[in-house]
Amino acid sequence: MVRERRHPQSSTRRGLIVGNYCHDVLMRDGVVVAETLGGAASFISAVLDGLSIPYNLIAKVGKDFAYAINHSPIVIPTSMTTLFHAYFDSEIDTDGHQDRVLKRVCACDPIKASDLPETRFDFGMAVGVGGEILPEALERMVGICTVVFVDVQALIREFDVVDGTVKLVELKESGFFHLLPRIGVLKASADEALFIDVEVVRKWCCVVVTHGKDGCKVYWKDGEMQISPFAANQVDPTGAGDSFLGGFVAGLVHGLAVPDAALLGNFFGSLTVGQVGLPKLDLKLFQIVNDEMQKRKMQDTVCNERRDSELNFWKQPGHEQFHTSLSAAKVITPHHIQECEWNLTSSPRMIEQGMKTNLLINSVHEGPIQSADGKP
Repeated sequence: MVRERRHPQSSTRRGLIVGNYCHDVLMRDGVVVAETLGGAASFISAVLDGLSIPYNLIAKVGKDFAYAINHSPIVIPTSMTTLFHAYFDSEIDTDGHQDRVLKRVCACDPIKASDLPETRFDFGMAVGVGGEILPEALERMVGICTVVFVDVQALIREFDVVDGTVKLVELKESGFFHLLPRIGVLKASADEALFIDVEVVRKWCCVVVTHGKDGCKVYWKDGEMQISPFAANQVDPTGAGDSFLGGFVAGLVHGLAVPDAALLGNFFGSLTVGQVGLPKLDLKLFQIVNDEMQKRKMQDTVCNERRDSELNFWKQPGHEQFHTSLSAAKVITPHHIQECEWNLTSSPRMIEQGMKTNLLINSVHEGPIQSADGKP
């Protein structure tokens, strides 16, 4: 089973993250430029660890798993670690987008309901990337977690039987649709949102759609709200949505209102796109963010008065100042110096070590995935 680090005693609620670790190979114009640790769980855990949020993590890998990590996975001796090849094109269309073709080359075993602990959790995160979360596992999660956050990529991805190319299917056809009324928040990229019918889903749960350089938009039954972005010079969009979700959930766990938590998600997403693969985030940065969250929480009297099970969707006075404070944190920490450079120290090997150019020039979008029917 998963071996966990011991966490100091904390009043912070405990979570459950479910999703496999992966090996990612990034290619630009047909040339391999980086090999990194992948999987949404790796990006999310980096944020939660930095913000001192305790959790259990259920992930499976094969005997070939190449990375040393804080939260050990379940090793399947008869399987290989899930492997993705991401193909990027340097050409930019008139809207500033660059295509990404994502292929699942190898898949580790799926996560079953029986793999999950018997313990109850305050929150859960279903964040599969390679089709590893089965409907029975998600149903088990909503049964043992007070609230569950789901990245829709865990639900609507399918894979070509010949070359593993990722395609997206309608949420209604995914086998998970019946669970929506039991989900707390569903996160999707702008491209994935085309497959979920936001106007229908928002009646059952909160929906957060990320829009890259334009921030994100939050939908709920009675309203919607645009949340401002943070400036970023994108090097690699991989994991940006995962880091967003980690920051968003961390904000809610720390007691922020939904608009402020979404702002924190945008912040961590902007940090991730500035580096290749799993970002190296500075400890000083996390301390500043923690301090700013505590200040913001004290200002938000509505959040302080609400019950833990409720989400506050209203933007309180001081939201813009919170954005300004987080923006300043990027400038005054060592991370700012490292942004836009190759960060391959977490890789088992560096490829083209002398390369310092951007992987994706001038783009600040999460790269769209081409589906089998030609939709982005």
